[in-house]
Amino acid sequence: MLDWLKNINKEYPEFWKTYLSKFDKKSKRFVILSTETSGLNPVKDVILSIGSFAVNDNSIVIGDSFEAVLLQYKFLHDNGLSNEFIVESKMKKLAEPEAIQSLINFIGNAVLVGHHIDFDVEMINAALERLDCGRLKNEALDVDVMYRKLQDINDRQFSLDELCDIYKIPKRDRNSSSEDAYKIALLFLKLKSRLGIK
Repeated sequence: MLDWLKNINKEYPEFWKTYLSKFDKKSKRFVILSTETSGLNPVKDVILSIGSFAVNDNSIVIGDSFEAVLLQYKFLHDNGLSNEFIVESKMKKLAEPEAIQSLINFIGNAVLVGHHIDFDVEMINAALERLDCGRLKNEALDVDVMYRKLQDINDRQFSLDELCDIYKIPKRDRNSSSEDAYKIALLFLKLKSRLGIK
């Protein structure tokens, strides 16, 4: 049977159908997203942790957040990596399918915001593929691209630390996906007002 025909009649998981149904109307909610991964290859690597906060009406909504450590024991074991991060973390620990489903329920049809967000989206899409789902439909904004647009810079990218230095956002020695998401949220609020994004 032709692949495209199989996809037309494909029976998606219930959480994915619910997610798809939310795109009838445009969202005014932004979800700041940061992932920690085992590497930079969406095909071979996996998400180790996710941190995210909602932004509504120019405010970071701390109570509207999602964070989790993904239990990727098989990947870590197969690649000879330590699970010290997983053991030590105080964040909620979830298996990948449960974490991705919870994340999708959390983000809904919000506009996603991150630092080099395309990579985060590709990592999530790879995890969704393992769950027999489609790809994320959310619009996405990248704080690095926003800054470069504001400054009219086309010939380089800026790290999250560089952007934090420029906007005097405090940094800590040890970062987590949630701390990075919070810094990205602060950057986004500064850039959003300067770029006139509603």
